Amino acid sequence: MDWNLHTIWRFIVEIAILAVGIYYAIMYMRGTRGWPVVIGFAVMIGVTLVTTLLKLQVLSFLLQTFFAFSAVAVLVIFQPELRRLLAELGNLPLFNATREQRENIEVIVQTAERLSEVRIGALIAIEQSIQLQEVVESGIAVGCEATPEMLETIFFPNNAIHDGGVIIKEDRIAFAACIFPLTQRQDLNPSLGTRHRAAIGLSEETDAVVVVVSEESGAISYAYKGQLVRGITVEELRAFLTSVFVTRTSSRSLVYRFRKWATSRPAPSASMVSNFPQK
Repeated sequence: MDWNLHTIWRFIVEIAILAVGIYYAIMYMRGTRGWPVVIGFAVMIGVTLVTTLLKLQVLSFLLQTFFAFSAVAVLVIFQPELRRLLAELGNLPLFNATREQRENIEVIVQTAERLSEVRIGALIAIEQSIQLQEVVESGIAVGCEATPEMLETIFFPNNAIHDGGVIIKEDRIAFAACIFPLTQRQDLNPSLGTRHRAAIGLSEETDAVVVVVSEESGAISYAYKGQLVRGITVEELRAFLTSVFVTRTSSRSLVYRFRKWATSRPAPSASMVSNFPQK
């Protein structure tokens, strides 16, 4: 094989791309329900390499047959993670303008602060690109404007729909009394209650941000991408929601405005084209 400089550089670039892809795939899957399965696949790959080196023909044949069907197994096992990944790639902004985003964030923050002070439990899911009605059970349609007063009323203990979670869609309360899917992770603190496990479960299967207020302690927490952050302050909650719904969306809105400006410009006439410098 002729190992010239061009071939070496192509080999290095290919290895680097594969290494970066594998690293980010591992970091994305780490801590999710599919993480033990990833470890299992890694062990199987290691066993396959050993059987190949030792020329264990029967085991090699069985493992090769197993991996032949692994593509279908991956689609089934990692369906929630794959759906969330694809949704993030094409994620749309939650609100139309930065001012509206901040106003809606303040509604969530004020609600969490008020409920925390009086120790009223709450479970609030903020919908992004994945429709939450596809993964939640039951739920009562509300369809009213999201305000701290309305959310407090819903979660008040004597209210008939205070159990379950609330789904926020844009600036409105879409559904209340929803049953979110519970996480199946076994590495969680046994003291975690149903609200927190439901928040993790919903964030594992969707791209929603789920805010939790503990009924026992009044502590504020949030779940996102399968990770739960507990015992945060109101300022930390505001900063996190801003980083998700304002900072990221603002950068994307620049691209949107450029595309809108480019597509709205009139087509140049022949005289205009002739005056452009040629490259």
